[in-house]
Amino acid sequence: MNTKILFGVVLSLSLLTSSLYAKSNENMINTIMKLRADVESIYSQIDENKEGYKSEIKSLMMQKADNEAQINRKETSLQLLNSQIDTVKSKLDKESNATTSLKPMLDEAITTLKTLIIEGIPFKKELRMADIEKIEADLKAKTITQEKALALIWASYDDALRLTKEIGMFKQQITVDGEEKMAKIAKLGSIMMFFSTPDDKVGFVVKKDKKYSYEVVTDEEKVMQIVTLFDALQKHIRTGYFTLPNALLVQGDK
Repeated sequence: MNTKILFGVVLSLSLLTSSLYAKSNENMINTIMKLRADVESIYSQIDENKEGYKSEIKSLMMQKADNEAQINRKETSLQLLNSQIDTVKSKLDKESNATTSLKPMLDEAITTLKTLIIEGIPFKKELRMADIEKIEADLKAKTITQEKALALIWASYDDALRLTKEIGMFKQQITVDGEEKMAKIAKLGSIMMFFSTPDDKVGFVVKKDKKYSYEVVTDEEKVMQIVTLFDALQKHIRTGYFTLPNALLVQGDK
């Protein structure tokens, strides 16, 4: 009886051990298979990444080559442009040397224009003077021929003549009561010049002791006359009968 019980216990233990061993082997095999699958997946991903990097490097190399080609084209274009500039300068030097007799006349004409601007109506003086000074600088630097300078100076004389006849409304920086303001300007040829500031001050330009100043008008009747003039010019009305304050630029001039 005892022998049978002992044999049964031993057999049970043997079966249990075999079962546990089999299960352990199965788990190990599953683990190994999973690890192998993971390794294969990683290798596959590495191969894909390698191909991706190869394609990216190839694209970057092509882009680099294209950029270098563009740089070379730009450098060639710049060299060609510099060559053309040198050719033009050389041509200007030859033409200027061939017409040196114009120089004294040009200098006199430029000096006369500057005097006209300084002493004339204070209308966009800085801009007009800058135009003349540019002609003078370009002529000195020989970036324009003397013939070209003469044509530009002639055009400036035409502009000066036009200003004496032109009637219209413009904008420019002026000094009123010691303050710089951007104001509307009503210019009647070269004999009268009225202004209207953003803070509703109106008046006209006077010349005293060879200097121009902007005189503010406070008399209600004169203010209304100036306002009416600006309204008319705003509506592009340049002909008709207007009553205006005595704003002749020459009044008080000495």
